[in-house]
Amino acid sequence: MPYSRCSAASLSAFALTNADRYGEAASPAAAERTIVIGANTRFVNVNHGEIVKFVANGKEFAWDFDGVPQAFDLKQVAPQGTIDHSVRVYIATTLEDGGLGD
Repeated sequence: MPYSRCSAASLSAFALTNADRYGEAASPAAAERTIVIGANTRFVNVNHGEIVKFVANGKEFAWDFDGVPQAFDLKQVAPQGTIDHSVRVYIATTLEDGGLGD
């Protein structure tokens, strides 16, 4: 029964990091486009693999959406104090990439 001998250490090898889940910070100069987050912004649409610069409350940051293509709250990855309300990110994929982005 090899399956019953699976240890927590071997399972942790498959654990996703935050970079795997959400992508990673990027240089604003590398951004393909800019999205301004206003007080009434409740969601944004991005493409998997896209680098987007966000401007909110007089601050800016860029994010590379190369993680798992799943919706999440942008506040999870924004620098503290940049976004003061929930903004849901929806990540689009294509059929050509098997739905996983580029």
